[in-house]
Amino acid sequence: MSTALVILAAGMGTRMNSDLPKVLHKIAGAPLLVHAMKSGAAIDPEKLVIVAGHGADEVASAARDWYDRAETALQEEQLGTGHAVLQAREALADFDGDVIVLYGDTPFIQPETIEKIVAARALNDVVVLGFDAADPGRYGRLVMAGDTLERIVEFKDASDEERAITLCNSGIVAANAATLFRLLDKVGNDNAAAEYYLTDIVALARAEGLSATAVTCDESETLGVNSRAELAAAEAAFQARARAEAMENGVTLTAPDTVHFAHDTVIGRDAVVEPNVVFGPGVTVESGALIRAFSHLEGCHVSRGATVGPYARLRPGAELAEDVHVGNFVEIKNAVLDEGAKANHLSYIGDAHVGEKANIGAGTITCNYDGVMKHKTEIGANAFIGSNTMLVAPVRVGNRAMTGSGSVITQDIEDDALAIARATQVNKPGLATKLREILQAKKAKRDKGAG
Repeated sequence: MSTALVILAAGMGTRMNSDLPKVLHKIAGAPLLVHAMKSGAAIDPEKLVIVAGHGADEVASAARDWYDRAETALQEEQLGTGHAVLQAREALADFDGDVIVLYGDTPFIQPETIEKIVAARALNDVVVLGFDAADPGRYGRLVMAGDTLERIVEFKDASDEERAITLCNSGIVAANAATLFRLLDKVGNDNAAAEYYLTDIVALARAEGLSATAVTCDESETLGVNSRAELAAAEAAFQARARAEAMENGVTLTAPDTVHFAHDTVIGRDAVVEPNVVFGPGVTVESGALIRAFSHLEGCHVSRGATVGPYARLRPGAELAEDVHVGNFVEIKNAVLDEGAKANHLSYIGDAHVGEKANIGAGTITCNYDGVMKHKTEIGANAFIGSNTMLVAPVRVGNRAMTGSGSVITQDIEDDALAIARATQVNKPGLATKLREILQAKKAKRDKGAG
């Protein structure tokens, strides 16, 4: 049966103390909302509906940036989770499958857990995700009778006996769309918070003779984010898991706690990552590459055998072929470096194509921006760019061509040519001594006046 995801993302997140909607705060370079969307993507949902409220336009835009078919339903008043899900009814009016309700501020539900929910739903009318809590605290409790879930009771409405239960409610629910909305229509708000609880559908379903059950996951998956401190804890949890997975997959991290991954970082086996490396979104590093200390990578691809850093920056659009060397204090942006090319120190290569085995000398800059538009620099195979060369784009340096150190190149250089573009040096005998004497006299006069 087809499945739809409804992700609740309407809350303001008062405890975040932020103008940004809570679900748009980021973990590992992606909004909390995107993490929740990725959790459900494993089941290839037919429809995805985001229930937004505070900052709805921003939330909708962020959702579509990651999944362009995402729909948004507006919850103008936050009257509880049951009321929130009802706002998705119109978007699912023609949908005749199952609905799984997720939360935009709960980023770590694993795809395997979603698949367990789907499997349980095939055998039960209503499925709830629960977890055994080390400290149940104020979580809602799942009241079970064998494998049957009888009801869910909120902590504030629970008896002492019910509060002693350690099986807690994650809030995630699955049911057939028609059943879900029919039960929600019966939910009232006669409770301590005067809210319409999604969880009330369990007792209503059981009263109708429908079946309900709970599947469980590890408590760590249900971590919710409601404050800056919890956001930091979630970031730490993500990074710990990402580091462990990388090492299990054959990546060497010489100082794991200092390496920071993005939500979509891909690193091949036998790659080596040195201390204090940061991966932004959109990075792929192939097997056997070396990422040296204090480098920052985002939106780039590093091929097998390439070396990056230390202290290098790869920006979006950087594409390094096999055995490329990008050294210390080199920045690459929207540029392709072909096999064996080298830019070992103190250079900026932007909007460029560097041919195979070309060598970029220290202090080289591709002057790609004229204040209005970007322009491209092409450097041929086996070219040698002398130190401190300014390449004023658009410009082409031919195969095996060379530039003299300190040159400002404004015209194309043909294959095998040497280009020198710098002012002629003029030496003035004895002038340094005369100039020094004049300056020293001025300084002595100034110091005497100050005394």
